[in-house]
Amino acid sequence: MPDHSEDNYSDALVEKSLWISLGNIHGIGPQTFCQLLKSFGTPTQIYAATYRQLKEVTSDSIAAAITQGADEHALADSLKWLAQPNNHLVTLADTEYPKSLLEIADPPPFLYAKGNLALLNQPSIAIVGSRNASVQGEKNAEAFAHDLCGYGLCIVSGLALGIDGAAHRGALNAHGNTIAVVGTGLDIVYPAKHRDLAHQIAERGLIISEFPLGTPSKPQNFPKRNRIISGLSLGCLVVEANLQSGSQITARLAAEQGREIFAIPGSIHSPMSKGCHQLIKQGAKLVDCTQDIVEELKLEAVSDTKPLNSNAKVDASSHTDDTPGSKLLGAMGFEAISLEHLVNISGLTVSEVSSMLMILELEGKVASLTGGQYQKIV
Repeated sequence: MPDHSEDNYSDALVEKSLWISLGNIHGIGPQTFCQLLKSFGTPTQIYAATYRQLKEVTSDSIAAAITQGADEHALADSLKWLAQPNNHLVTLADTEYPKSLLEIADPPPFLYAKGNLALLNQPSIAIVGSRNASVQGEKNAEAFAHDLCGYGLCIVSGLALGIDGAAHRGALNAHGNTIAVVGTGLDIVYPAKHRDLAHQIAERGLIISEFPLGTPSKPQNFPKRNRIISGLSLGCLVVEANLQSGSQITARLAAEQGREIFAIPGSIHSPMSKGCHQLIKQGAKLVDCTQDIVEELKLEAVSDTKPLNSNAKVDASSHTDDTPGSKLLGAMGFEAISLEHLVNISGLTVSEVSSMLMILELEGKVASLTGGQYQKIV
């Protein structure tokens, strides 16, 4: 019998190319694309429609662009990328397309993907927050991500600096699953500092984007991709965020999509806590341990991963260590504090406090912040 597998692959590639071609037409966003699919069926049938038929469901300019046919030259780079191992295009017609995205108002017609497609339909939670996160904020994001992987959740975030990167690292360190939803083409890594992290996620998790290859970092793309981060997830955990941030947008979208919203409280003096506090006032669930999320989502442990963060509350001032460094650590509390204030409350000299802070920072117990302030780390 003749082997038709190569012909089937070729037909599938042609169909994929038409999805990409339609997506590249100026003015065709998710809603217009979905309307065309509802009216005509597959991209092949859309391209076979007449100008008059197309005009009944879309604008003149889009109808004219479609009737000109697919631009094979413009598709060359995308098809070359798709031919590489581990690269995929997941369309609304594919069984791998995430079912959770079908529930949102404007699902992307297709996703460029690199990595393990099975993760698209795994129970997930979004962990997002500030790019300018505190050391403690990053540690919290990493710990929550690590622990939640033990309950079978895939960690979804945006690969940004700060909280996003920490969440991805926490999942990877737990040998769990993570999805990075990016705001550029998948042939570009942004931010460049996360190149190694992106490669790890592609190998052990999944990176996805609705944007064409070659799309650079544009400010307007990141709020747009946030609906995918929230849409993939059962809930959204905001670790640190100011009042005007992308994390706030993600939380709002999650609420509109019927997802659970969680927020970690912080210092009333920290700008990075104000966004979380606002969310809590608006009805987000205040969380200070993973168990709060586990109970809300009714999760059960699927592994014996040892938690990075403890549900017990530890008071550093109760430690029996009487060394000067321990006493200074106990006097700090968990709010940012200046060197001058530490000198005043400790009764030590500036030189002594500076020396102790340096040692504590090297031990990973204290972080130096901007403005000459310091903060104890859990």
